[in-house]
Amino acid sequence: MKSFRAADLTRNTGDLFEAAAVAPVAITKHRKPRFVIMSMETFEALANGHRTQQSVDVANMPDDLGALLDQGIEDHFNGR
Repeated sequence: MKSFRAADLTRNTGDLFEAAAVAPVAITKHRKPRFVIMSMETFEALANGHRTQQSVDVANMPDDLGALLDQGIEDHFNGR
């Protein structure tokens, strides 16, 4: 999860909103997470009990998902 320091919010508002549109963002104060900013769609899904994200333990990840992750990591480090 991306995080922003509370002291930097006024200088990085655009970056914060851009990041929160993709995934929840932590706001830290004194280096501790204090708040979360997220899109309205994500909030409504959470409030209504709908899951929009899935977490998977890498050790128990399905092979097809693991292959996609490996390819994404390789592409990232090769600048693709």
